[in-house]
Amino acid sequence: MDTPHNISIAQPDITELELKYITQAVKSNELSSQGFFVNKFEKSFADFCEAKYATTCMNGTVALHLALIGVGVCAHDEVIVPALTYVSTANAVVHAGGTPVFVDVHPDHWGMDPEEVRKKITPKTKAIIAVHLYGHPADMDPLLEICKEFGIKLIEDAAEAHGAKYKGKTVGSIGSVGTFSFFGNKILTTGEGGMVTSNDQEIVDKINIYKNHGNNPNKRYFHKVIGYNYRMTNLQAAIGLAQVERAHEILAKKRAIAKLYNAGLKNLPLKVQPNMTWAEPVNWMNCIVLDDTTLPRDQMQSDLMKLGIDTRPFFEPIPYLDIYGNSGYFPISKKLSSRGINLPSSSKLQEDEISYIISAITNILT
Repeated sequence: MDTPHNISIAQPDITELELKYITQAVKSNELSSQGFFVNKFEKSFADFCEAKYATTCMNGTVALHLALIGVGVCAHDEVIVPALTYVSTANAVVHAGGTPVFVDVHPDHWGMDPEEVRKKITPKTKAIIAVHLYGHPADMDPLLEICKEFGIKLIEDAAEAHGAKYKGKTVGSIGSVGTFSFFGNKILTTGEGGMVTSNDQEIVDKINIYKNHGNNPNKRYFHKVIGYNYRMTNLQAAIGLAQVERAHEILAKKRAIAKLYNAGLKNLPLKVQPNMTWAEPVNWMNCIVLDDTTLPRDQMQSDLMKLGIDTRPFFEPIPYLDIYGNSGYFPISKKLSSRGINLPSSSKLQEDEISYIISAITNILT
């Protein structure tokens, strides 16, 4: 099979609008963390998420750290985290002084299993971080019920899920606070960057103080707390504003790509990421999980790479990493991780490239 060219796993979708805005930012001499585009991006992204407030920051991990500070997580607090997610979800808990407590994911939707969450609640539990994995929302209602019952906070890690919806509600507006990443491979990008969203002004006000060196907003150079320099630049925000203004265009492309993958792969010995009836996912990554009867996951990736198709394995479950003790029993997370592959998913993918990828997978598996 001839490859049209190397097909990357992801690439940013940049147009003349992004170039126009970043040029305006440069010409205005507003290059750092103050400027028109920062304020406009925050307002536009809050509207996009149907949240009252949004505040920019350096990246998605920082967004999580700030969210944890915002809800009051500190030393000796426990935060429940899904085992299957990127390591930064747990790292942010440690950065905030807390202890991550891991739970397995649900086999039907790959988000954290609410029943497993309930088993891990202790008097030390301060928050739950629900990850909208690979762009599919977690099952939020049972988690909200648990939080209400035990008086704890629900944080949404929506780093991979810009625009996804749960029962008609946009992620980032459902829990106490939401977090987003704008890394170069995300649905919307600023190169590096993050955002925190919330409907709670007290949380956002606290975050804004901590992200800006702990400055008192009413008295310059008077520092209320030991804060951080976690601000986004006006240059990044200029790109971000263009991206959010184009979000519906980009998401339409993502939906079309997912539809082609799902149709082309449906009769093969694999499963695509579930799409629950209560969810409107955004397919940040189009995911497949190979059946146990097929070749090893790493061999599949190697065979695809030889054909010019870049892929990624699923995240390694965090509790199985040495830095987190390499312990516990999380069978669903482990099985998904060992058999799961992320396929090329850029919104710039062309239909002939998707057809080529589907043909390659079909030829390898049949």
